[in-house]
Amino acid sequence: MMMFSACTKRLTARSVAIGVAGAVLSLSSLSALAFKEPDKIISGSDMTFFPYEYMDNNQPAGFDVEFLAGLAKVMGREAVNVDTRWANLIPGLRGGRFDIINSSMYITAERMKVIDMIPYLKSGESILSVKGSEYQPKVPEDFCGHTVGSMASTSWLKQLQKLSVNYCEANGLDPIAIREYPTDPQTTQAMLSNAVEAQITDAAVARGVIDKVGNRVVISSNTLIYPVLNGFGIKKGNDEVKDALIKGLETFSKTPEYDALLKKYNFQAPAAADIEALMPKS
Repeated sequence: MMMFSACTKRLTARSVAIGVAGAVLSLSSLSALAFKEPDKIISGSDMTFFPYEYMDNNQPAGFDVEFLAGLAKVMGREAVNVDTRWANLIPGLRGGRFDIINSSMYITAERMKVIDMIPYLKSGESILSVKGSEYQPKVPEDFCGHTVGSMASTSWLKQLQKLSVNYCEANGLDPIAIREYPTDPQTTQAMLSNAVEAQITDAAVARGVIDKVGNRVVISSNTLIYPVLNGFGIKKGNDEVKDALIKGLETFSKTPEYDALLKKYNFQAPAAADIEALMPKS
């Protein structure tokens, strides 16, 4: 709101100085001041997370890219995707590099302490293992005494670390050896080269890995692990962008394009009950 107040004061001062009477900005004009550029919504995204966001022939592609394009359209804006590595997304948002983060980011209590988040998808994790290997973990409890790979800075890492102490070690089992990698494809390659025994990743990403590497890996888990909401990230205090996204989502969710996109990727929109159960409580 500080940006809003400062801009309003400058506009008012200028109007007085040049003697322009009745200079009144419309609500839409004021809202536009919160975005980095007029008629655009600039999004930070890590384009290494197939099928959510990735580069195809040097062009952004995937569910989140298509979703934002449809959302931006009903908002009267153009979506601009900025490829940024995962660890730099939240700092970039807080530093004013983007209007939003759109990168299949899970909504967690820790993240909501530093940014605002708006849910748009329900997700969770799956476990990948090498096809034909003796080790085929079904649930995270099967990780005790084994080496597991994951993309760095993901929300499930803290859950695995707690599980290692509170379940594995508490029951006299060896702890989980967790190895982190900058991107999800690098984690898969580590598993295929036997640097790790299994990989934990987003369920949709796991299905995408199967599509890409064929019969070399399998999804060994049988159920969705750690159900969670995916959300857009917005800088705290940028209520104009936040409110515009909420209104845009309400409009977009009523369009045939919205339903077709979810069906295309076999994704699930969060129901009211999901948001009530999974949204972190402040």
